[in-house]
Amino acid sequence: MPSLNSLSDLYLEQLRDLYSAETQLVQALPKMAAAAHDPQLRAGFEQHLEQTRQHVQRLESVLSDLGETPGGHTCKAMQGLIAEGAEMIGQDAAPAVKDAGLIACAQRVEHYEIAGYGTVARYAQVLGHQQHLETLRATEREEKATDSQLTTLADTINETAARA
Repeated sequence: MPSLNSLSDLYLEQLRDLYSAETQLVQALPKMAAAAHDPQLRAGFEQHLEQTRQHVQRLESVLSDLGETPGGHTCKAMQGLIAEGAEMIGQDAAPAVKDAGLIACAQRVEHYEIAGYGTVARYAQVLGHQQHLETLRATEREEKATDSQLTTLADTINETAARA
């Protein structure tokens, strides 16, 4: 593990953590979409997959601008969140109940990402990386929008699950 002697070092480490998280999600989201019963939820996961691919590209661009490569770090938190999602996928559950569980897993992921992007955006601001700041804030806004969409879907799906 590299030493963290400055905020710049921490910024780079956190960017790599987000890159790892996003690349792991690119692998996990198709499985979540396939497991979803509700067509809107499935479409939401598929839409977020495309968005996540853009997030990966944005992080690659930010890291390239810093003269760095994206690899070399594994986000253990995302590994755990994805493992929880995989457990939910494997559950024997009524369709709406499984969808409600998938939403819960997805929202945990979104909250992790919102926190991560908010943190690195603040680092970018303090470090004077204005262009990075705009890019990172855009991604943070998209993650918040996805979380909001999941909440809206949950309102309906949870009602159906309650009657299952």
